[in-house]
Amino acid sequence: MNEPDKIIDDAFSSTVDLGNQMANRDQEADTWDIADGILAGAIQYWLYSRQPCGDPRCEDCGPIATAEGRLQALQQLVLELARDSEYFHSPTDSNAGRA
Repeated sequence: MNEPDKIIDDAFSSTVDLGNQMANRDQEADTWDIADGILAGAIQYWLYSRQPCGDPRCEDCGPIATAEGRLQALQQLVLELARDSEYFHSPTDSNAGRA
């Protein structure tokens, strides 16, 4: 596994562990609330990490040089990550086939 993949995998695992720890610590907590809080923090960190450098000619920053550009990049990433998740489809989805 190359270094960027390891960092992504470690961050992913740590985040899932954090959610599980929070749910185990407070049995009354709503897992949706925990997940929403983790997602809010992840979005905040992602947006912070994507601040453009300020050079209007920077090719790396071009796609994220505006708030709307950052939002579009974030939305695309969320779609990709959600569709790749093992939890994207659920047997209890309202459009799941039933035999």
